[in-house]
Amino acid sequence: MDRTAEWEDLRRRHLLPKSERPESSARGVHHVALISSDVQRTIDFYQGLLEFPLSELFENRDYQGSTHFFFDIGGGNQLAFFDLPGLDLGDYAEVSGGLHHLAISVEPERWAHLKAKLDDAGVEYAHVDGSSIYFRGPDGERVELISDPLGEMYGKFHL
Repeated sequence: MDRTAEWEDLRRRHLLPKSERPESSARGVHHVALISSDVQRTIDFYQGLLEFPLSELFENRDYQGSTHFFFDIGGGNQLAFFDLPGLDLGDYAEVSGGLHHLAISVEPERWAHLKAKLDDAGVEYAHVDGSSIYFRGPDGERVELISDPLGEMYGKFHL
């Protein structure tokens, strides 16, 4: 399927040059919240393997007995999780409006270090190009580690 004409039309109608874009009304991502089936396993993966420090852990205000916990992913951004015991939630699924993947930028040296840790831990990943690897977190969530700087994609797109 060739959608080139559609994409060009969308860019022409909606994508302003960076110098002409208004400032965003947002300050940034406060946190992205995912669901964890096992708090300890999630901490082991994100803090132990990926080296994202656990930054907070407390009871979820909306569901008694549920844990709400956070990892520092740099730049003031947090990756959060809930465990929701007793709800018998199904496995991760990609659905319209759902999470496809979470891309986290890391310095190139850190990217190589974390890639080696994934290898040592036997975590399978897809190495899509020189700057991106995609893998599954402990509950099936898709994570991308990208060595491109924030605001840049594949060295040619400047967001």
